[in-house]
Amino acid sequence: MTSPEAREEAVLEAVRERRERVNEAIPEELPIQRPERLYEASRYLLDAGGKRLRPTVLLTVAESLLDVEPLSTDYREFSTLNGNRIDIMDAAVSVEVIQSFTLIHDDIMDDDDLRRGVPAVHKEYDLETAILAGDTLYSKAFEIMLETGAKPDRSVEALNVLATTCTKICEGQSLDVTFEERADVSPDEYLEMVEQKTAVLYAASACLPAILLGADEETVDALYGYGLDIGRAFQIQDDVLDLTVPSEKLGKQRGSDLVENKQTLITVHARDQGVDVDNLVDTNDVEAVTEAEIDDAVAELEASGSIEYANTTAQDLVAQGKERLEVLPDNEARELLRDLADYLIERGY
Repeated sequence: MTSPEAREEAVLEAVRERRERVNEAIPEELPIQRPERLYEASRYLLDAGGKRLRPTVLLTVAESLLDVEPLSTDYREFSTLNGNRIDIMDAAVSVEVIQSFTLIHDDIMDDDDLRRGVPAVHKEYDLETAILAGDTLYSKAFEIMLETGAKPDRSVEALNVLATTCTKICEGQSLDVTFEERADVSPDEYLEMVEQKTAVLYAASACLPAILLGADEETVDALYGYGLDIGRAFQIQDDVLDLTVPSEKLGKQRGSDLVENKQTLITVHARDQGVDVDNLVDTNDVEAVTEAEIDDAVAELEASGSIEYANTTAQDLVAQGKERLEVLPDNEARELLRDLADYLIERGY
């Protein structure tokens, strides 16, 4: 059995190799052109970094479907299941462009100062330019998806998935905002919000190659489910890490979600157990909270079983997601997708 350390190393290497190829493709698909300021702002976060997890899922699913050795085939000349050739890298860039669009608008809504270690787009440029940059990325994602060269019916289906995904992301963001004003959010409601806000882009990333390569509906549906499961687990684990990982590793104040009264699966569950979540810490200022206050809050959340509940929920979702991969051929790429699912809930900062 592969150790967690060896699995993490294999996943990180796989992500790194695909990230390099995606990074090379981004300037090709989204060049700086007139008006330069708009396209510089659009590329700003894409150039700032990111793990490219969603493109990694997409490219690896394509490799598993085609039953080829990972990284052995040119993504720009990728065979379909019917023997035609398409540019699967365009699809990978498209989902990453959508991810960047959501980050720009999230930072505007939250008035965050930093993203990926650099000033947020609306801080580096201005609010108007940031809004336009986000809108440009949104529309460009559809243009790029149209360049894969897939058969027309497959292209239309892929565009439909992308459009529906963007709608759901907005719906999930709206629910998240609404939840900040409520103290009666149920675990099921929270999971619905996470599914729409975060998981649907993983789901799209997993099923789009199946659509474009010509897989059957059963395969497409199973891969969509895989993405939903690991996407929800990813967000739930982020909730846990925000409380349990030291601030210096997180790169931000530990427990900041709790201080800012953000709804998480942990706090939703804790309320159901009778915990006075709103008063676990005495301040709503992230810079003013002390490590001792966070330690006390975490101890109470652990005593209520809420952190364990979140961990178990994430683990169950990952297990369910890995089962869905049985629709794929038994190959190295499928195993990598299984390891990637485990990595999302085992990773550290």
